[in-house]
Amino acid sequence: MKNEEPTELLSSSLKIVNIGLESFSKDLQKQGVSVIHVDWSPPAGGNVELANLLAKLGS
Repeated sequence: MKNEEPTELLSSSLKIVNIGLESFSKDLQKQGVSVIHVDWSPPAGGNVELANLLAKLGS
């Protein structure tokens, strides 16, 4: 990553990495924004107790 002055950063084109909801990336694409979508969801559907059990199994 190169160092840029704040004014240079704000004048450059956006490059977005979208994590999670695909609809966000689709809306950005419709506006001509360069976007990459990462299909991600929390482990165990966000259930902390189940995620902890899965983590124990994986170790």
